[in-house]
Amino acid sequence: MAELNVGWKPRKENEYLGKEIPRVEGNEKASGHAKFANDINTKGTLYAKLLTCKHAHARIKSIDLDAAKKVKGVKGVFDFRKFLDDPKAFEIHYDGTIIAAVVAERPEQAEDGVKAIKVEYEVLDHFVDEQDLKGATEKKRTGEVGNAKKGDVEAALKDAKHVHKGYYGIHTITHMCLEPHGSHCEWKGEDLKVHLSTQNVSGTAGQFAGSPLIGIDQANVEIVCNYIGGGFGSKFAADQWGICAAVMAKELGAPVRLMLDRATELKIAGNRPSGFGNITVACDAEGRITAWDSEHWGSGGFTDVDKPGKTIDINQFPYVFDFENRNRKATGINTNCGPERAWRAPPHPQLCALTCTALDDLAAKAGMDSLEFYRKNIDQLATKAANPDIYRAEFDIAAKLLDWKGKWHPRGEGGKGAVKKGVGLAIHRWGGAAHAATCLVKVHPDGTVESFAGSQDIGTGTRTCIGLVLAETFGIPPSMVKVNIGTNKYPQSGPSGGSTTIGGVSGPNRRAGIEALGKIFDLVAEKYSVKADTLSAGKGKIWSGGKEVCSWKDAAKLIGPTALEVQGKGPVKDGLTSLEVGGVQMVEVAVDTETGKVRIEKFVAVQDCGLIVDLLTAKSQVYGSLIMGIAYSLSEERIMDNKTGRFINADLENYKLPRIGDIGELIVEMYQPDSEYERGVIGLGEPPVIAPGAAISNAVANAIGVRVPVLPLTPQRVLDSLAKAKG
Repeated sequence: MAELNVGWKPRKENEYLGKEIPRVEGNEKASGHAKFANDINTKGTLYAKLLTCKHAHARIKSIDLDAAKKVKGVKGVFDFRKFLDDPKAFEIHYDGTIIAAVVAERPEQAEDGVKAIKVEYEVLDHFVDEQDLKGATEKKRTGEVGNAKKGDVEAALKDAKHVHKGYYGIHTITHMCLEPHGSHCEWKGEDLKVHLSTQNVSGTAGQFAGSPLIGIDQANVEIVCNYIGGGFGSKFAADQWGICAAVMAKELGAPVRLMLDRATELKIAGNRPSGFGNITVACDAEGRITAWDSEHWGSGGFTDVDKPGKTIDINQFPYVFDFENRNRKATGINTNCGPERAWRAPPHPQLCALTCTALDDLAAKAGMDSLEFYRKNIDQLATKAANPDIYRAEFDIAAKLLDWKGKWHPRGEGGKGAVKKGVGLAIHRWGGAAHAATCLVKVHPDGTVESFAGSQDIGTGTRTCIGLVLAETFGIPPSMVKVNIGTNKYPQSGPSGGSTTIGGVSGPNRRAGIEALGKIFDLVAEKYSVKADTLSAGKGKIWSGGKEVCSWKDAAKLIGPTALEVQGKGPVKDGLTSLEVGGVQMVEVAVDTETGKVRIEKFVAVQDCGLIVDLLTAKSQVYGSLIMGIAYSLSEERIMDNKTGRFINADLENYKLPRIGDIGELIVEMYQPDSEYERGVIGLGEPPVIAPGAAISNAVANAIGVRVPVLPLTPQRVLDSLAKAKG
């Protein structure tokens, strides 16, 4: 019998892995043929629109739904109080809370029905200023959520050569998914089919089936998600609006499509919470950091009345590093704002934005080049899995690509005239371990291969990568591999979160492929009188000791009339996957000191992630991260009105995202020595989005000589910081 080692081929033998391969669904998406949940329009589909509350805090005194039911085309109205044990206790805690849904033959008729609903509210006090710790304390909206100490900070500060104290912050942003949350629900008897915009194909059927408003067997629910227009951590749940669509479809005997409108999407479908802090950090005469003292606060939106609000995890401060002496205190603020959800690398962007800016200010106070300052301290990492030598190598690569040595200067010496230039850097880390998953691999007698898994492609190239893994394993062109994902009726796979998908799908498919290949080698050995353990597959042929034995298709015919099926599982500690990645980012900016406008000149990202399955899609993940990072660094933020408690820029016009002219030159370099390849596959989607905020903020400080303490660095905040520095 053929005994094949479970592992990846030597790097030099790969025909597809690590190459730049276009994603298989690219043409479908570019041509508009890809069908998202919002595109499903089966015969008789009805359309739902939502009534939401425009108060930050209120109780419903009365509600009249009858008028809506009489509107032309309206087929039904769903009262969201059905989700409560006590409908009279419906208290609204943030702007955008859903009150009711109207289902009609046409979307505009549903909108007319929403306008016909009459609601009387009792408006209550609200608090939405998550930056205002003093005000929150006075209104009894705070609670301590952590206080940790290590070493003797007071003594370290007394002995330090340089001590810096500063205030830093990063505002809340929303997920801003191009495709809003929603679904198309259709019943056939007792079977429910849901086309759902989700990151969790295998995990949401039970949420529908288990709802008291639905109450069917989980086996009767089919979840379908062939394509998704963004999720970023916000689309793991069925949510109340998903349950509503299923209930109304059942009651009305017709399919129902319910997608959130843009304003509601921004208000209630998830956000990355804020973080603000007062930080003291110190170093010795050589620039080695000796003490960290911080108090930070923020809000994840509304929590239970008797519970403190949430904020950034205290255990991860200071970010990336673990200094010998450190104090950390965290305070949560309970605000009348929409709920937080995981947003691409939670909560690392906030951690990095507060940590790496404070460290950069300390470097400036010590009169040191920021890069040399980081080199001096890179061995003080917080996790043993992180490798200082990898960071050092990435520092060298990034510095060369940006020309750090030629462009760095002491703070405030960014050139003559109104426009000043500067450079900044930041570093990050992430886990990226593979999630639990299974798959079924079929090898057909004609040589084609299929894979089945209840996973999802959230835009990262999952289909493409599975196909490349199997093509490489069997030595066949990717065109001979068909990847089937996007439904819970396939073998169970994990949700796409935490950068776990690439390891979660590549490991099981590689294991199943190797097992299937071993079975085929046994058949070839018997047919052609060769030893099974001498066989290999490549270039569409089966080889023995460098000599061709037969074609792949001839080998596949030996299977017989039916397909060979093998199941793959993961994760397994066999070297196919691993964890822990890091990266270095450096950026050059130009700041107009008369207008406050910050322009990205050049942005360099050097990223490690183990074995790269598809170099093209890997780079795409980093490019996308840099663009998202520029967005939250320069313009993107949720703006709450303290007077009304409303989210006042919840639209595509005023929720400022960057355009092509705002991006600048982006350079992505994947760190790929053989030592990385040998680590196996590690998730990449999230880590590159962590460091842009700190890197850009540091570059601005280097340019103008003044720290703009809070992200995003809007023109007004830049001008205010300059004015304050002038007294």
